[in-house]
Amino acid sequence: MTTPTSLLLVDDDEVLRDRLARAFRDRGFDVRTAGNVDAALEAAHAESPELAVVDLKMPGRSGLELVRALHEVDPSTRVVVLTGYGSIATALEAMALGATWYLPKPADADEILEALARPDRAAGAPRLTTQEPNAPSLARAEWEHIQRVLQDCDGNISAAARRLGIHRRSLQRKLLKHPPRQ
Repeated sequence: MTTPTSLLLVDDDEVLRDRLARAFRDRGFDVRTAGNVDAALEAAHAESPELAVVDLKMPGRSGLELVRALHEVDPSTRVVVLTGYGSIATALEAMALGATWYLPKPADADEILEALARPDRAAGAPRLTTQEPNAPSLARAEWEHIQRVLQDCDGNISAAARRLGIHRRSLQRKLLKHPPRQ
């Protein structure tokens, strides 16, 4: 019997963190969770994870600091950075710090596994799947994120706009557009 692959899931959004943790446990992973950088480092020092999923923007220290610290604890840890605030600069910085990949939120467990399986600089890094991810366009990712947030808010546009950090009327205009192609 083989030992399940250990995965550290770090996100300050408790609902997302719990949903992803459940999805990874259902796939046979040994999952530990943390809501901030300090709790994540404590968990990593207790037992270094083989895989880590790290939110970029959290209260206090950022996910980029955590990527660096996780690689100081164990350079073989494969890290995927998730963010709702994507930019090319932060993606490049995350990769330079040792992240395996960088994904826009929301991302599901299958998308994260595909990203963790991507070949990177580490020679002989294990492949978790054989399928390469098809990255959606930024417009499509934004549209899907808006739809998920709106669904989480039970269709309440004002609540969704507050959660997304945009004006309600801007959100209404975005919702009137057709979904971008994948």
